[in-house]
Amino acid sequence: MGMNLVALLWGLAEATVFFIVPDVWLSGVALLSLKRGLIACLYALTGALLGGTAMYSWGLADHDYAVSIVEAVPAIDQEMMDRVSAEMRLNGTITVLLGPLSGTPYKVFAVQAPAAGIGLPGFMLVSIPARMLRFLAVTLMAHGVARVFLSGRGWRFRFATLALVWVAFYAAYLTRMPG
Repeated sequence: MGMNLVALLWGLAEATVFFIVPDVWLSGVALLSLKRGLIACLYALTGALLGGTAMYSWGLADHDYAVSIVEAVPAIDQEMMDRVSAEMRLNGTITVLLGPLSGTPYKVFAVQAPAAGIGLPGFMLVSIPARMLRFLAVTLMAHGVARVFLSGRGWRFRFATLALVWVAFYAAYLTRMPG
């Protein structure tokens, strides 16, 4: 399976019910090549937009059930769902744009958007920068850190270091997030 297909499928999966962000894959690709990493970002964005559309549609068709399934995902709970719902009703699509800064998963915004009165075109339009900016930031950061701090090291060391960084990130994230 090609790198870009993995990025697309990972973006789709994480936008729906998978809880590990595609940034994990994108940062690994960036260790190999910045160009490949940036291209993989476009594929991950495409997958995220497909997943976001699916979750939006599910939230529109059966909001309560969609919310209950999303609440079952690690690090998501009813309080988070209620907070996002209230913020989206008050602030609209800007809430989606700022979502990556709060650590709130994209799928939460996707299922809550219809109930907040946000139309699919507006939700998709703001989803592009909301997802892509973080994908690009992580990809560029991984590549830059590898060049500065891991140059001259073998690929095994680079990937082992990256794996340790992501394990530490998720350990911290899952212990401080709800669910």
